[in-house]
Amino acid sequence: MGVQSLAVACGALAFCLALTTATNPGFVVRITQAGLDYAHQHGIAMLEKKLAELTLPDMSGDFRVLRVGKVHYELSRLRLRSFHLPYSRISPVPNVGLQVAISNAFAELDGDWRVKMLFIRDHGSFDLKVENVYIKISLRLGSDTTGKPTISTSDCSTRISKVRVLFSGKFGWLYNLFHSAVESKFKKILESKVCDSVAESVHKELQTYARTLPVTAKIDARTGIDYSFVAPPVATAQSLDTGLKGEFYSLAHRSTVPFSPLPLSLPSDHDRMVYFGASSYFFNTAGFAYHTSGALVFEITDAMGQRVAPLLSLCRIKLSLKDSVVGTFQVRLLQSIMNIFASDILLPRLNARLDEGFPLPLPDRIRLLNTFVRFHQNFLLLGADVHFQPKA
Repeated sequence: MGVQSLAVACGALAFCLALTTATNPGFVVRITQAGLDYAHQHGIAMLEKKLAELTLPDMSGDFRVLRVGKVHYELSRLRLRSFHLPYSRISPVPNVGLQVAISNAFAELDGDWRVKMLFIRDHGSFDLKVENVYIKISLRLGSDTTGKPTISTSDCSTRISKVRVLFSGKFGWLYNLFHSAVESKFKKILESKVCDSVAESVHKELQTYARTLPVTAKIDARTGIDYSFVAPPVATAQSLDTGLKGEFYSLAHRSTVPFSPLPLSLPSDHDRMVYFGASSYFFNTAGFAYHTSGALVFEITDAMGQRVAPLLSLCRIKLSLKDSVVGTFQVRLLQSIMNIFASDILLPRLNARLDEGFPLPLPDRIRLLNTFVRFHQNFLLLGADVHFQPKA
């Protein structure tokens, strides 16, 4: 008689689930309003810096001034000294994503001017103050074909209520008579430039940073975790929820997990900045991955050419004999051996590996503080505050 090997899948607790295809996430990340506010602080600081680097084009034009006649002006070397965003708020908006509202922003510029009128030629410098700037930005959140997050500007509007320009020079008082026309031109240019800068900043800075979120994480030489997005983030009135695949897999041979995740609904906690929900599916795939990688295989050798069909339940392994070409044998004895193996060898070995921990899906330079762990039906909940560590 030949030697038969019975490979016992290490995810013994997971095989009780139905063998169906599902799109439920195995892992859920929730960012609360507190977490969005924290991220918003750093984002606004980045946007302020970006807006302060705005370059404005030279301007020229002709105007008629009462009792003076035609005046030709040229404005050049426009320098933006500062751009401040003192009041702003970020909010999750259902079916939209995120919305950033900025109010009472202000900026200061200076530059050089030249004027020609009648037989007069003059030049000097000017100061320009932009006040009561209102900016509204809508951010669309999604994911690409690789499961990585995407962020883009779906809408941007800028409204400037007040622009004041003050010319200095020999005839500065005269040039200030036509400041309204110059101010109107500045207003239109700045409103357009601000939204262009916002879109560029979101694309180059925010999107690039979001891409540092790992969608796969290596655990050891045999296994990894798949944290790819299963759907775009969902904005609610109080938080931003993202469903991730949350699945361990073998690095050597990735195969389809023969069970599916159950629906996962996080409790309405909002005390921490971020929450992670790891479902039973997430942990159960760890056993399957280690089995697939060949790390946990149990061999039974006997003198029977039989076929045994195992059915693994939540707490115990149940065996039944489907067919045998050599007669009957003691199924209960084999079942007892397998249960002893699962409880005394398999699970302790798997738990020992899980005790070493696993990496969470965090973007670059993010650290967790004030963490807690709670156990719920079919999932583990981890809550934490976050700290961003800027580059040295």
